[in-house]
Amino acid sequence: AEQQEGSRTDLEGTVPRGNPPTAPDKRLQIQNPLYPVTENSYSAYAVMFLSLVVFAVGIVGNLAVMCIVWHSYYLKSAWNSILASLALWDFLILFFCLPVVIFNEITKTRLLGDPSCRVVPFLEVSSLGVTTFSLCSDRFHAATSPQLKMRPIEQCQSILAKLAVIWVGSMTLSVPEILLWQLARDTSPVSGLVTEYCTMKPSTALPESVYSLVLTYQNARMWWYFGCYFCLPILFTVSCQLVTRRISSAEKKAECRGSKHGQCERQLNCTVIGLTVIYGLCTVPENVCTVVVAYLSPDMSKQTLDLLSLINQFFLFFKCSVTPVLLLCLCKPLGQAFMDCCCCCCEECGQDVASSEGSSSDSKLKTEMSSSIFFDRPREPPPPILALGTPC
Repeated sequence: AEQQEGSRTDLEGTVPRGNPPTAPDKRLQIQNPLYPVTENSYSAYAVMFLSLVVFAVGIVGNLAVMCIVWHSYYLKSAWNSILASLALWDFLILFFCLPVVIFNEITKTRLLGDPSCRVVPFLEVSSLGVTTFSLCSDRFHAATSPQLKMRPIEQCQSILAKLAVIWVGSMTLSVPEILLWQLARDTSPVSGLVTEYCTMKPSTALPESVYSLVLTYQNARMWWYFGCYFCLPILFTVSCQLVTRRISSAEKKAECRGSKHGQCERQLNCTVIGLTVIYGLCTVPENVCTVVVAYLSPDMSKQTLDLLSLINQFFLFFKCSVTPVLLLCLCKPLGQAFMDCCCCCCEECGQDVASSEGSSSDSKLKTEMSSSIFFDRPREPPPPILALGTPC
């Protein structure tokens, strides 16, 4: 109790115990390994190049998915809204978290200081939760209603309710990450420069009840992370796939095998399985590294731990960048709308050719998507003048 009271008085005073003051001659300086070129510059340039590629592909792909679903009248459905929600979270991870992580890796200085140490893990874990619950919700819907030949039409309120449950649940489960991380500083004995990094160490300024809960979460974080964000989506997807195939009778399979709905159902299953495979492959390294570090951390150097942490971060960024590309390749309506928009915006496409072929291609695409389960047919006819895809 005396130690806690002492720490609280220090926090109310000038300088906290956890971050001792730096000497005037050892002020925080931003390192620049890019120039002049040394041996350490090659790794910095490699990290910069890889991050730029991941950032460019992910930003363009996620923006394309969000814009296509938002601007296309025939693609506003429950499943496509969930895909747009995934694209939004992937966009947030790439736009906010990737620059902070790369800036800290290159300059050894944390961008935005202590708030970034709390917000970045919160956004990353929330993104994993949104992906997990989105995959589980779709597979649960498919497993509980396999007898329906067409998925029921859902109102806007129902879609918003599903998205709200997914978002609120994911963000609620990620709240302990805000209280767990904090900024730490270390002074190099050789160069005398101060480096900043994030550490999992709850602040002693928290109330005793909250502090004990955060410590409990820290001790159970490894297995909670492994069970909730890795085992749950994979096992749930596999089990729902098996249940769906077993409940469906042979007659229904034969009936839907050659129909348009059967092809769309198989296309949706391939999309969900592809998302699950990408998610599993990108989260396996982090879970393995977490278990290994938990038992072998005293035998590892700080450089090895930092390298493993950077690799885990890049796997998450790679997932956020590859997911929209996979969606545009596997979902034919999304991919077709994206290609139409690209052809419309391209200067090589003449206005005469576009006007002559536009009506036939739009009617063909509308007819194809009218029987697709990637959108829910509206109860009212669409407006007479409404372009399919994003406005060019």
